Amino acid sequence: MSNQLTDRTFWKKYWESKKDLAVAIKPDYTFHKLLKKLVKKNNIRTAIELGGFPGYYAIYLNKYEGIETTLFDYYVHTGILVDVLAANDLSEKSIGVIEGDLFKYKALKQYDLVLSCGLIEHFEDTKDIIQRHLPFLKPGGTLFITLPNFLGINGWVQRNFDPENYSKHNVKSMELDLLAYVCHQLNLKDVELNHYGKFSVWLENGQTKSVAAKILTKTIWLAGKLFTRIVPVESKLLSPYIVLTARKPQ
Repeated sequence: MSNQLTDRTFWKKYWESKKDLAVAIKPDYTFHKLLKKLVKKNNIRTAIELGGFPGYYAIYLNKYEGIETTLFDYYVHTGILVDVLAANDLSEKSIGVIEGDLFKYKALKQYDLVLSCGLIEHFEDTKDIIQRHLPFLKPGGTLFITLPNFLGINGWVQRNFDPENYSKHNVKSMELDLLAYVCHQLNLKDVELNHYGKFSVWLENGQTKSVAAKILTKTIWLAGKLFTRIVPVESKLLSPYIVLTARKPQ
């Protein structure tokens, strides 16, 4: 792959380190309100999730929105995927699966919706990685991209307590102005960019971190949750995610 901050070895180790991945996806899964609205508004019938292993969003869209979905990723751990599908009462044929390099693969089909959640921030060239979504998207189709927000409190936690994971992220890609500029360069239409979610902080593989790091992270999490319960704002400082939606020109 090109300009990436991770490689296949990183992702193999990452997914094999995760426990309890075989979970049943609920109707209120993250971003469900946004996805449900887009599906209805834009009459979405087909979708592909890029960089989406183990396919939670492909499963959500198939299971609850009745959409024909495909999962595309650079690394697909077959055993984990089978377990995740089984946990959701789905067969191995319920969703399409493509294991491939986004920088080499030639899209053979176009979809009503192309989504990626937690993909573009792992690449240095933000315009290039977003552009890689477009060959999969039908003219007039919907683009839905989410990424973590490391420009606020959550980023401070990551930078100080998990610098190895932090280094795998292109923090510049989390600037809304940059994302808006890239969308303009790519001639995307109906662009919407927002910070999303009231408040959250996390540590990847938190069980391996020091006691002090875990205690401080939990304290910050509790304080932030209490504050945003009183003042329910979504902002660069507090929100855990960034959401980009756009349409491909006809």
